[in-house]
Amino acid sequence: MEDNYHKLEVDGDFQSLKSTHNHNQANDTDSQVQILGGSQRDKMGSRTTLIIVAVVTAVLGITLGVLIGWFSSQAQFPDSEAYKIWLKALEGEDEAIREMILEELNADVIKENLRTLTAKPHLAGTPADKENAEYVKDKWDEHGLDSARIVPYNVLLSYPLKEKPNFVYILNPNGTEFYKSDPEEKDLDDGDKHPDTVPPFNAYAAEGTVEGDLVYVNYGRIEDFQKLDEELKVNVTGKICIARYGKIFRGDKAKHAQQYGAVGLVIYSDPADYAADDNTADVYPHTWWLPGSGVQRGSLYIKQGLGGDPLTPAYPSSENAYRYPESSVDLPKIPVQPIGYENAKHFLEQLDGDRAPDEWQGNIDGLANYNLGPGLLDGRTVKLEVNNIRERKWTYNVIGMIRGSQEPDRYVILGNHRDAWVFGAVDPSSGTAVMLEITRAMGKLVKSGKWRPRRSIVFCSWAAEEYSLIGSTEWVEEFSKNLGSRAVAYLNVDNIPGNYTFRAKATPNLLQTIFEATKYVRDAPFPGHSETVYDTWLKRNPDGDQPKVSNLGSGSDYASFLGQLGISAVDLRYTFDSDLNISSYPLYHSMYETFHLVSEIMDRSFEYHLAVARVWAEMSRNLADSLILPFDCRDYTANLEYGLRCQGTWRILSSCHLIVGTIRLI
Repeated sequence: MEDNYHKLEVDGDFQSLKSTHNHNQANDTDSQVQILGGSQRDKMGSRTTLIIVAVVTAVLGITLGVLIGWFSSQAQFPDSEAYKIWLKALEGEDEAIREMILEELNADVIKENLRTLTAKPHLAGTPADKENAEYVKDKWDEHGLDSARIVPYNVLLSYPLKEKPNFVYILNPNGTEFYKSDPEEKDLDDGDKHPDTVPPFNAYAAEGTVEGDLVYVNYGRIEDFQKLDEELKVNVTGKICIARYGKIFRGDKAKHAQQYGAVGLVIYSDPADYAADDNTADVYPHTWWLPGSGVQRGSLYIKQGLGGDPLTPAYPSSENAYRYPESSVDLPKIPVQPIGYENAKHFLEQLDGDRAPDEWQGNIDGLANYNLGPGLLDGRTVKLEVNNIRERKWTYNVIGMIRGSQEPDRYVILGNHRDAWVFGAVDPSSGTAVMLEITRAMGKLVKSGKWRPRRSIVFCSWAAEEYSLIGSTEWVEEFSKNLGSRAVAYLNVDNIPGNYTFRAKATPNLLQTIFEATKYVRDAPFPGHSETVYDTWLKRNPDGDQPKVSNLGSGSDYASFLGQLGISAVDLRYTFDSDLNISSYPLYHSMYETFHLVSEIMDRSFEYHLAVARVWAEMSRNLADSLILPFDCRDYTANLEYGLRCQGTWRILSSCHLIVGTIRLI
């Protein structure tokens, strides 16, 4: 605009000078006419008239030309700042940036990140939880993110009491103790035990002591209780149930036991699900299989599959928020306690009653038959003592951002939770270690001035996910209006639980984006693996002519983004072979989920972590940099058609639920 103003001033000066010159010429002509006589005067008058007309015409022409030129200059967008911005906004992504980011990512740095993150237990609501939050924020400031801040929430959590441990007893008929479960796991390797290690417990289980006959209920599914009641004629009312982990969410096991009138529940991990190959001797710390003393901790509460603070449903748990009374919230009403299969054997081998169905038989070494109960041999009973407390605690999200250059109010969101039941080397710290390396690599390019994404990239380190997806849910509830209108997609990595093949769950419009990223990323360079992540994935988990991608459920922090706001989402990981027929990676939520497990057994070179880092980074770069969002809504149609062809309603409803994400985009 400044150049145009100068042009106007110059043109104006030019008009003024021209007019003055013409005026002087006219005066000279008049003087000549007065001196000349008669016919000469007539001739001179005609000439003067012509000159005047010519001059006026010239002046008008010049003036008109100047005006036309000036207005034309204002319409010449190539000379304007607005046009330059417009052209910049239409530029495509720089393909060279992809290679820069992928090559910058380093497996050794991921390994050191994990070593730091797993140095001590960091359960939500503890001092270590806040220390880890501050560590992540400091790293993001160091990496050069445009902003990084801690976002606290005050939420209801649950803890066992070290000074008053939880126990499961076998009592003789006279009330004396026949057997008592171990209060904590055994120290099997250097570094397994830490002063801050929390004993095994199930979060939100009711406090209390109950006594009664024991009944084996298989996995505690609703069909298991129905089979007991209707076919096997075993009534669990007033009884204590014992169930094995697996197949369904542990909170549903407690819900079903309570629904059928049980007064308590004991949950254990059976070798059939967590220590396969009929070899219970070859376990951690030598392999990744669960030892007999290993216990899976875990929460019993997730409301309607979404989660959040139990006392502030549907709104954020700020310090002064209204809170529902605990008595009005749907928390477990019976005591529940997890134990290892070494302890469980003592209870199961004492069970009286008929032999359980063949499909209910487990694989505890030395236990020939799993009986149903009710009751134990020789009139013995079981006592369950749970001393957990529920209390409000502060827990901390960490939110970082690289601000977009062209569409800063459009957010590509990456998330991983930070809290762990103990050391959490797999769940969740493997994912946290990877995300920290992505922020380092991207931040380095931003700091150097070589790159700034078109759209903003938001990095989220969630709090208290293990309890009930709390950190992510509270954040979504607090910023739902902004996120609902501005979020492009949510990309989640909870953990990296295996080294067999890549695995993804996603809304269908992101399928091609996932495939593109995995085709570009090199796979781990080990026997049996192909050149790219995509090729290995297609070979080891095919779904027709492409790799299998499942629909999203509600098991991690993507739940509130998809379920509450309809934001397109994906959950990524490298995982184990599904043919192992195990319910999860064997050391899940136990004290043995250590740095040793990952660095010496599961991923010694950290190449699998690096592969996930590269896919995650490339997907986020593509979504943030592409001129046109790389969504393919046609895949929604295919998914819905497939669901309609399948028998039953669950797949149909699941597929229909995903259409919300597409509606937002339209």
